[in-house]
Amino acid sequence: MKIHKKFLKTTLACFLNLFLLISFFIFTSCIKWDPKSARDVPTNAGERARQNIETGRGVSLGGIIKGRGNTSYEFSSSNPMWRASLETLDFLPFSVVDYSGGMLVTDWYSDSANSGSSIKITLRFLSNEVRSDSLKITVHEKKCSTNSNCKINILDSRIKQELLTSILKKAALLDKQKIKK
Repeated sequence: MKIHKKFLKTTLACFLNLFLLISFFIFTSCIKWDPKSARDVPTNAGERARQNIETGRGVSLGGIIKGRGNTSYEFSSSNPMWRASLETLDFLPFSVVDYSGGMLVTDWYSDSANSGSSIKITLRFLSNEVRSDSLKITVHEKKCSTNSNCKINILDSRIKQELLTSILKKAALLDKQKIKK
């Protein structure tokens, strides 16, 4: 009985492989491979894309090929809120710096005077505009009486307000400098 089941499984596997192999040859035989000379292919990417679409080898969204200059993506060096946040928190070690996700997270920081308490700051960028509601700041405080006995709380303190004010002021100055240039 065991030999019969093994035989059936092996036979089924062979037929499946044979079916896949035949299907592969059938589908790949439909593709016409026509290598082009380098003289026939335009060097400009826009012209090459337009030629591919006209010959049916490409995809067009809306039928118009647009240039790359129409995007509204900003690099981190041109975003005043991002730069101001980095400049304000440059004394802290960062554990997460994610521009595309819009997040900055510092590592736990404590000054030498109070070694039982440390803070961690999380910044979330909600938009690129220089406004107070474009930035969400969360300050965590960790108080430890011993190494294994720690409590972590979210602070709604003066530190949060001072950070927000400082970042917004720097961002406004950076934005003004950007406009002047």
